[in-house]
Amino acid sequence: MSVFPAASKPAWALALLLGLSALLPQPADAAETSRAKARKPARVAVVDTPPYGLREDVQSWIREQQAAHPEWPAEWVARTIGGARHIPQVTQLIMPPPVGTAKNWAVYRDRFVEPRRIAAGVAFWREHAQALAGAEARWGVPAEVIVGIIGVETLYGRHTGRLKTVDALATLAFDFPAGRSDRSAFFRSELAALLELAMRDGIELDTLRGSYAGALGWPQFMPSSWLRHAVDFDGDGRIALHTSPVDAIGSVANFLAAHGWQTGLPSTYSVTPPSQADALATLLAPDIKPSFAPIVMAQLGAALDEAAINHDGPLALVRLENGDSAEPTYVAGTQNFWVLTRYNWSAYYASAVLELGRAVAQAR
Repeated sequence: MSVFPAASKPAWALALLLGLSALLPQPADAAETSRAKARKPARVAVVDTPPYGLREDVQSWIREQQAAHPEWPAEWVARTIGGARHIPQVTQLIMPPPVGTAKNWAVYRDRFVEPRRIAAGVAFWREHAQALAGAEARWGVPAEVIVGIIGVETLYGRHTGRLKTVDALATLAFDFPAGRSDRSAFFRSELAALLELAMRDGIELDTLRGSYAGALGWPQFMPSSWLRHAVDFDGDGRIALHTSPVDAIGSVANFLAAHGWQTGLPSTYSVTPPSQADALATLLAPDIKPSFAPIVMAQLGAALDEAAINHDGPLALVRLENGDSAEPTYVAGTQNFWVLTRYNWSAYYASAVLELGRAVAQAR
């Protein structure tokens, strides 16, 4: 049953609601089905699901967006969101690891700091040395940090995601799974940002592909980050994070600078944690947020080198677990380490970015 008031129901809404049978799964040519499966990651099966336009809560959200953005073609909004489909695997992939799974920095590191990715990074740096130097000069972000991020995110553009972005975001916006903190509001905002991005940059959403969480292009920006931080760094008059590694380079640097990257500041210092449990717990309490002056960390028993002691600003004691059978790894994180975690809220991620970038720089 439609929830549009009869007196104000527009023709396009009737067409959407009465014509939804056209959006339902249809028989596909066997060869095309095979090609479609080949385009998706091996762990993501092709599953036909009903279009979201059949649901009244989604129709209500569509109307909210139409009212909030009268400059958007109303029929296009209804057709785009109404035709989006649930992807069951997305709700599985967004879930955290099973309870009891031990974090392991050594294993995580080896996924990214390995010969194939290092070699690809060297080739990427060689090909785009001018753009990397230009980004470093403009935004103050070292080339090796940019190289590390793009390498960790997509292996230098080789793995940008194969899921239809509007479907992935709609799945998390309207069917966020139980069992973890509800982030449906965040994904609804990202779905709205995707519509804005499509209108602003003329992006065809039927062909747009990305990660299961809706991240896009070489740097895996969420739609809102693309809107706010992506730049046309190659000067061709458009922002193309899927096809322009130079735009990706500038956009990564711009993102980090916008989040407070400090030129010339190391991201980490070496540190030996305090031996007393209470002092260790105090230093670990803020997690990766720089919260302690170096002198305070030293007073609590952390052993810092001279460069860290003379650091002008707060530090964080960052612990990276190495499974159940090995001692954790510790570093003292600066403001720049914190900025890296604005890209992905994980000390393991930020550490992998730094180590991959360093390994590529050394291999050049």
